[in-house]
Amino acid sequence: MGDRRLLLETIGVLRRELKGFEPSCYSPADCTRLAEELARVEKACAAARLLAGARAVACDAHRKAGVADPAHWVARQAGTTRRQARDALATAASLEGCRATRDALLAGEVSILQAAEITKVVAELPGEEAALLEAAKAGDLTTLRDEARGRRLASIPVTALHRRQVASRRFRHWKDGLGMVCFDGALPPETGIPFVTRIEREAARLRRTAMQGGAAERFEAHAADALVLVSDGGSAAKGATDLVIVCDLFAWRRGHAHEGEPCHLVGGGPIPVELAKQLSKDAFLKVVLHDGVDIQKICHVGRKYTAELRTALELGPAPSFTGRACIDCGRSWNLQNDHDDPVAHTGPTSLSNVKPRCYDCHREKTVRDRKAGLLRAKGAARDPGRRAGAPAPANARGLPERRAGAPAPANAASHKEVGPGRGNGAPGKDPPTAAGP
Repeated sequence: MGDRRLLLETIGVLRRELKGFEPSCYSPADCTRLAEELARVEKACAAARLLAGARAVACDAHRKAGVADPAHWVARQAGTTRRQARDALATAASLEGCRATRDALLAGEVSILQAAEITKVVAELPGEEAALLEAAKAGDLTTLRDEARGRRLASIPVTALHRRQVASRRFRHWKDGLGMVCFDGALPPETGIPFVTRIEREAARLRRTAMQGGAAERFEAHAADALVLVSDGGSAAKGATDLVIVCDLFAWRRGHAHEGEPCHLVGGGPIPVELAKQLSKDAFLKVVLHDGVDIQKICHVGRKYTAELRTALELGPAPSFTGRACIDCGRSWNLQNDHDDPVAHTGPTSLSNVKPRCYDCHREKTVRDRKAGLLRAKGAARDPGRRAGAPAPANARGLPERRAGAPAPANAASHKEVGPGRGNGAPGKDPPTAAGP
């Protein structure tokens, strides 16, 4: 048990010191350490405040303060809404069954929001606390939610999961204070992912056009315009892939998947094999049958992307194939392909060198590459010693540029693609037999 008087005195000292805090008085190194330490203190203080408030509420102390609603009293103390206060009190109660999370919370290793996510999952999946706690300590709230969602989806039989997803679809709308039309909704992955893909593709096209005219806005603003165009049937890039399914070849042939055999929508979670076959009739679908062949050998100089490499980049990292996300910030919206080692520095176009980055992270990396001398300065002419039409220099691996139309290197493809108008697939039919691992 801690010394109550010492704790209160320490809090008073900290408050007085923070009241006169001026960042310019500290060096950048000191500010870095202060930011890290204060973040832990902030999380620990928030945890202690919540637990103290929960005990006060349990003892009806809020009524002595003239407040009938406990959530109102907690919200007033924390400066939050009553809904947030109710959620926080629910988290405090659930921490009794998650002692490791409670200890980490008081130690400032996780936040209240992270603790709330962990307790929700543990209530459904006992035994997952340790793994989720490690994910929370190593990442942010988004990382933890992704991990929690993956574990939750994996625990539900895939057919039952799809029934629940379909039953949970919704749409509602309202007007805000500016008279803007706002909305909220949820769609099953097989309809939601194509819809979002078309919006993002159209938004990227609108942004490129706006940048050429010097009138680019926030990507979200272009996405709003794209939503209207897509809803009116004006989506660009007709015929482009809107939905990608990854399915184990043996599961596809068998008609159902066994443990360890993937069958899911990229970016949307697992689906039944039967649904995958039904969706394969869509003209804007790509089905990827994974047969375990190595794809690391897809590599050439220049910016040209083979169909195999584009598919591999869409799928995301093996063997999970959960889709693309910015390698720097984890964002899955407004992504661009970026060469880690720039093409101007003879970096190859390969799976190991091409990484997804959001627009902001891509721009920041370009600035860093230019400062490091890996790119030509803006406005600089191309290498004067290179003849017009001469082949590009070999990259670091000594690989020559592959001629347009030339066959891909051996073992370059790691996936078999089927679907209407693509490869050897035909609408409504099983894919052709492919080689096993």
